[in-house]
Amino acid sequence: MKVGIIGLPNVGKSTIFNALTVSDIPANNYPFCTIEPNMGIVEVPDERLHEINKLIQSEKIINTIIEFVDIAGLVKGASSGEGLGNKFLSHIRNVDAIIHVVRGFENNDITHVEESINPLRDIQIIETELILRDIETINNKISKVSKLAKSGNKEAKLELSLLEIVLNELNNQTWIYNSQFNQEEKNIINSWFLLTNKPIIYVCNVDEEQLINNNSSDFIEIQDYANNNNIPLLKLSGDIEMQISKMKLNNEKNEFLTLYGLKNTGLNSLISTAYKKLGLITFFTAGPKEIRAWTIKTNTFAPQAAGVIHTDFERGFIKAEIYNIKDLLKYKSENILKDNGKIRQEGKKYIMQDGDIVLFRFNV
Repeated sequence: MKVGIIGLPNVGKSTIFNALTVSDIPANNYPFCTIEPNMGIVEVPDERLHEINKLIQSEKIINTIIEFVDIAGLVKGASSGEGLGNKFLSHIRNVDAIIHVVRGFENNDITHVEESINPLRDIQIIETELILRDIETINNKISKVSKLAKSGNKEAKLELSLLEIVLNELNNQTWIYNSQFNQEEKNIINSWFLLTNKPIIYVCNVDEEQLINNNSSDFIEIQDYANNNNIPLLKLSGDIEMQISKMKLNNEKNEFLTLYGLKNTGLNSLISTAYKKLGLITFFTAGPKEIRAWTIKTNTFAPQAAGVIHTDFERGFIKAEIYNIKDLLKYKSENILKDNGKIRQEGKKYIMQDGDIVLFRFNV
């Protein structure tokens, strides 16, 4: 899973990326400090791995991962090439989801390209540029598909009709990922690689005072906008997250979080939200050598889940021996699970559930 971090210049994208990935890329006070995208791998926090390890002793624990991509700042006019916009927009095509960072903090030492703090305006600037680029993409496709449709090609006629519907949605400033289409239509739309056909999460980067105060008019405004568009919104402080990321001891981190009335770091919340927004779940493999988390899409069948571990597992799939972590925590051992009939034999039609612990049987 690859998640791109976008936004206007000087909103704190690189600071948040550094905190996420414990990196040290430049985060300077001028536009386009980042040119080529920076990439970093982050473990998905999951306490269930440690709960499993208490009951099934293992030599090591391996989390599943997300790759974050820090994409250079976009500006008004990016869709027509302003600020190297064509190059930066192309980087967005290569990610699975988008984190859109907007600036909520005031700081006279850090310039704002629009010369004032207005998170909702900034969101709309960026989204307009992405929509304009998708409109260009759709118009180009309409020109090509129209010729085939006129010749009587049924598939071309279907695609042309769908192109015109999507174009109308874009002209109405609609984020395509949130539009209602059936699965066949979604498969066609996915083949167009639209920028607006990606799940998006808003992150408002605030200062210490704003982090505690939920009554900011700017934040309430974008909260309403996010709710109306079915888009998750998180509030975090890039500066505070950077401080936490440099702390080695968990008790030190917990004391710092308590100081700001936080249950979890903003970055852990961000990772979990991205995971959910992409419709992902986790299953586990557990044994004496390692306990490992694996990422799959919701509604994945057992053989395809096995294929995430190794293609041979899917090709030679026989069955899966499965129980859920909830049952492990209740019965405390695999032997007691067996005695109580909680370890099931599942075949090719089994749909994997979040928290399943599985042993795949295969023959190649």
